[in-house]
Amino acid sequence: MNILFLLIPIGLLLLALAIGAFFWAVGNGQYDDLDSPALMALEEDHTQRRRESKHPS
Repeated sequence: MNILFLLIPIGLLLLALAIGAFFWAVGNGQYDDLDSPALMALEEDHTQRRRESKHPS
């Protein structure tokens, strides 16, 4: 039962840190553009193709 006196404040502290990190990320624009990073993964890397054509193995 005495462990609850330690675990509850630690849990509340971690919750406060998580909420603070979320609001920091929103304030710094981390969630402004959610679509472009997913689409950039599907695009071809043309610079890599140029390097391979110049230096064939």
